Amino acid sequence: MTARMLLEAGAVKYNAEQPYFLSSGWASPVYIDCQGLISFPRLRRSLMDFASETVLEQAGFERFDAVAGAEPTGIAYAAWIAERLSLPLQYVRRRPRGFGPEAQIVGSLRPGTRVLLVDDVTTDGRSKIELCRALRATQSHVDHLLVMFFFDVFPETRALLAELRIELHYLATWSDVLAEARAAGYFTGPQAEEVDRFLQSPARWSLEHGGISCFPGSA
Repeated sequence: MTARMLLEAGAVKYNAEQPYFLSSGWASPVYIDCQGLISFPRLRRSLMDFASETVLEQAGFERFDAVAGAEPTGIAYAAWIAERLSLPLQYVRRRPRGFGPEAQIVGSLRPGTRVLLVDDVTTDGRSKIELCRALRATQSHVDHLLVMFFFDVFPETRALLAELRIELHYLATWSDVLAEARAAGYFTGPQAEEVDRFLQSPARWSLEHGGISCFPGSA
């Protein structure tokens, strides 16, 4: 369902000739623009209903005391989910402003608060881990991360999140989108083959197109 929504909203972008350079450093022929989904009221309502149901089903109904959005991309999604779950809202800055543990946090957080971190997309998970650490520095418990879209092409990601006791919840992956795109004829044959080549060997594809070539810390 989510994959179809992403395609209908035009959120799936392809450009192998001029690859997308993701904030994580990887080069990719495809990109998901989840930020544009906020302009589709019916679609975003269904997506937020599904996101709320997913995290409650997978994590439990009484597991959270607050919802925190990642600045800037996760704030809108976090606000809608916090409303559905009847929970307080905060957001986490990418970089601190000021001093002390709360320098990255906007909103009120008490020690011991169980926080659900929300963002739109994660590629390899590294930036989300830094946000979790910022929240944990306030003595909050951050064991769950919800994203609308998970690349799910780097095997190190799941291991790293598990090591830090962060459970990842997501609504769709590239495998889901590619299957839906094939069925809908969204990609041409050569485009689908190029996406397949990236998904099968993302590090090699990235290196060949000017991006990083290994998961940082694994070399």
